Amino acid sequence: MNAVVAAVLIMLVLSLARIHVVVALIVGAVSGGLIAGMSLNDTIDAFNNGLGGGAKVALSYAVLGAFAVAIGKSGLANLLADKILAKVGQSEGSITAVKSVRYMIIAILVAIALSSQNILPIHIAFIPLVVPPLLYVMAKLKMDRRMVACALTFGLITPYMFIPVGFGGIYLNEILMAKISANGGDIEGLSVMKAMALPALGMLCGLLVAIFITYRGERNYNLSAITRTEKVTTTYKPMTLVMALAAIVVTFVVQLWLGSMILGALAGFLLFNLSGVVKWKEADDLFTEGMKMLAMIGFIMIAASGFAEVMRETGEITTLVQSSVDIIGANKALAALLMLLVGLLITLGIGSSFSTIPIIAALYVPMALEMGFSSMAIIALVGTAGALGDAGSPASDSTLGPTAGLNADGQHNHIWDSVVPTFLHFNLPLLGFGWVAAMVL
Repeated sequence: MNAVVAAVLIMLVLSLARIHVVVALIVGAVSGGLIAGMSLNDTIDAFNNGLGGGAKVALSYAVLGAFAVAIGKSGLANLLADKILAKVGQSEGSITAVKSVRYMIIAILVAIALSSQNILPIHIAFIPLVVPPLLYVMAKLKMDRRMVACALTFGLITPYMFIPVGFGGIYLNEILMAKISANGGDIEGLSVMKAMALPALGMLCGLLVAIFITYRGERNYNLSAITRTEKVTTTYKPMTLVMALAAIVVTFVVQLWLGSMILGALAGFLLFNLSGVVKWKEADDLFTEGMKMLAMIGFIMIAASGFAEVMRETGEITTLVQSSVDIIGANKALAALLMLLVGLLITLGIGSSFSTIPIIAALYVPMALEMGFSSMAIIALVGTAGALGDAGSPASDSTLGPTAGLNADGQHNHIWDSVVPTFLHFNLPLLGFGWVAAMVL
């Protein structure tokens, strides 16, 4: 068996068996290296060398976590929760009103998630800030958190694979289009949004199925566990709320100006200190608390980076792609399907669509050109192959982020309540719609 396939399967099986994701990534990486014929020392060295690749992301999340805790201290998220809770009280006894409040919560979370990729590009840092105060409301409404996980993951992935702004500007322009061009593709005058429209539609279909079919029923949660974790009532000071909004604006401006999430979050946190929302004597403890909040995600991202480096060192990613070429022959339909499936497998393992594109583009673009795929079809094919697996990967921040918020009270399992639902509702339609795009464009 191909070492990359074996490593990813081992990691996934261990994760599904409720082994911690970090442990699953380490065991999967070591197993993949040994299966590929690498020595144990070489495998460990490759894993250690790859750890540094995740350090920047981990530090970004740690600082953004501190900023999120500071905003939480302002009461802005709790104010939103209390407003919704008041609507819940008004809707009691009316099934239609309860459903409308449910859909309002989902719409708000999707809108915030979509905005977190471009308008205020703080990515998953908003989730531990916004979601925990809403857990009590969700429990009162008996909302299935798997539906919420799907809504958040949709909002985290769809913008970067469709809208070339913020994280989408990086994925679509700086990585996807640049790599296609570098490997012989003609992208002059082509619209990346048009090429990725069908795959994005597949994501939307998956979301609608999750909301209106799969998870529309009621699910009970322990209210006492939530009240022990989250304060349901908060005293709001108008000036504090104003400063919270100002800090968000400052974070956004600095991030766009300097191109750094870390410096943007630090600027927002500093404004909280200077305004008195966060007292100087509390700043150290609050910053530490915020770093702890997203520490697990940071460690998983670092471990995933080590896993990815081992997979590259085995040299069997190229073998995996090449073996697919040997199977394909001249069958374009089969070629598109296998390229998408290989992309899915790679991203499931390393947990990053942004890292998958450079790996696959060097082989996919020349092969697709030789088989007669149009330039638009190649953009859709490579872009979808990279995005496949972001939803449903145990090591992806698009699943780790929702878990960080929804499991604040310990009632949401990462694998079975975030990973599996998002895999089923997004990878399957994305695979289908991506294949159609590659065939018709």
